[in-house]
Amino acid sequence: MSGNAFGKLFTVTTFGESHGAALGCIIDGCPPGLELSEADMQGDLDRRKPGTSRHTTQRREADEVRILSGVFEGKTTGTPIGLMIENTDQRSKDYSKISEQFRPAHADYTYMHKYGVRDYRGGGRSSARETAMRVAAGAVARKYLEKRLGIKIRGYLSQLGPIKAEKLDWDQVHQNPFFCPDADKVAEMEAYMDALRKEGDSIGARINVVAEGVPPGLGEPIFDRLDADLAHALMSINAVKGVEIGAGFDCVEQKGTEHRDEMTPEGFLSNNAGGVLGGISSGQPIVASIALKPTSSLRLPGRSIDVNGNPVEVITTGRHDPCVGIRATPIAEAMMAIVLMDHYLRHRGQNGDVSVSTPVIGQL
Repeated sequence: MSGNAFGKLFTVTTFGESHGAALGCIIDGCPPGLELSEADMQGDLDRRKPGTSRHTTQRREADEVRILSGVFEGKTTGTPIGLMIENTDQRSKDYSKISEQFRPAHADYTYMHKYGVRDYRGGGRSSARETAMRVAAGAVARKYLEKRLGIKIRGYLSQLGPIKAEKLDWDQVHQNPFFCPDADKVAEMEAYMDALRKEGDSIGARINVVAEGVPPGLGEPIFDRLDADLAHALMSINAVKGVEIGAGFDCVEQKGTEHRDEMTPEGFLSNNAGGVLGGISSGQPIVASIALKPTSSLRLPGRSIDVNGNPVEVITTGRHDPCVGIRATPIAEAMMAIVLMDHYLRHRGQNGDVSVSTPVIGQL
């Protein structure tokens, strides 16, 4: 199975299944000398892990990460960093009924056609549980970027189903189980999710992620544009069906005089470009948004087929998130960190000695 690695100089390769013995990843290309311990990753993993509120799956996993290699006397050595998280709360019997059936809107059908075999226990490799290792790897990238460049990466849930956040208060993001920046919307989200859970249905969400302090110059001008690689990374997250950079699809209704980000000696006057011009960072905040579809695994019956092509009615048992977007914020942050780390190392390798007289103007 190919396609399990991401990045060129800072590479992340993950392995493991939802109901396997463990999840793991190999980070290659991390520079030596970075102080690193499990505690540096555990905070982000705790934000992503299941069972943190009644609005997420009740699977109970500690998601305790172990460093297996690449760190000596508390610092990275420049060699591959091996990470592992053991699975401890699998209930594989919950999925025995669908071993011969395909869940609608899930990867069951496509995995079977690609490999001729599938791990039906919790979705196997297609499960969002795989993203735990992305979050761990992203924490390594995040720490390096913050220590070396002062880059700060933060995300938040901007929309849950029909409920949109109308305020952006970063202090509120970690004060509620939704990562919502608008305290006035939390009670409405609570009531909405309680009703949805009783119905047995699911809903989608929108997550925004912002990186501040990114220097100008990161990214390649053609195929490996910074925004293209960021879109690739964010679209690779389970359940993501849409990615926007900056103004995104709203630019369709903007005139050129509205969309262009005018510059003054004091800074850019707007950021419709989302911090990327011509595939290269401008020094403004990098702004991206992702749309996540409703959870596919439902206890409400749905029409499908079995492995022999016969019509069946599928009911999925087990423990599932009624909204996968609720736990997606740290995942989106991690993927942005991995992309920025990779592009920083690539820029340093080719253009580290470039010097220009043009000032960095940033964002007003």
